[in-house]
Amino acid sequence: MTFKVAPELRTSDWLNTHHPITLAELRGKVVFIEVFQMLCPGCVSHGLPQAQKVAQTFSRDDVVVLGLHTVFEHHAAQGTREALAAFLHEYKLTFPVAIDAPSKNKAIPQTMELYQMRGTPTTIILDRHGQIRKHKFGREEDMIIGAEVMALLREPYLPEGQSLADSDPAKGCTDEGCPVPNP
Repeated sequence: MTFKVAPELRTSDWLNTHHPITLAELRGKVVFIEVFQMLCPGCVSHGLPQAQKVAQTFSRDDVVVLGLHTVFEHHAAQGTREALAAFLHEYKLTFPVAIDAPSKNKAIPQTMELYQMRGTPTTIILDRHGQIRKHKFGREEDMIIGAEVMALLREPYLPEGQSLADSDPAKGCTDEGCPVPNP
């Protein structure tokens, strides 16, 4: 099965980080992106708490959680950096959050349009190669998310330029059997 490499997020600003983050720099890690609006009930009650749980459950060496605040309605109420900063502080959200770059015509923000999102909350999960493995609008159960993230962590990761042919398939094998390698 072939998966599409995720395009870079188009952002205007970042919070909870000292520098802008690119998806390319996160290769080798599973990336969990929670797309939200501050005034979205499903985002506040489920999507964002779930993203925070993922951030707290998995090692940052393996899984990076990002938020993407995308405003396609109620611009005056939730369209400022200050309002978002207060929201993140109030809800104790600690993972990096990007602000989706607005479109030229004030309709759908750039990343939301690029990824063809249907609304918020949207969960996007990238594998270690930066490929989109989940793109889901709406609520998803915690157990499903945990299982999907764990399955991606179990997949072998080969840095760019290496292939399975470069590795020794018999490495670690004995007469007793061949263990599954740790990713």
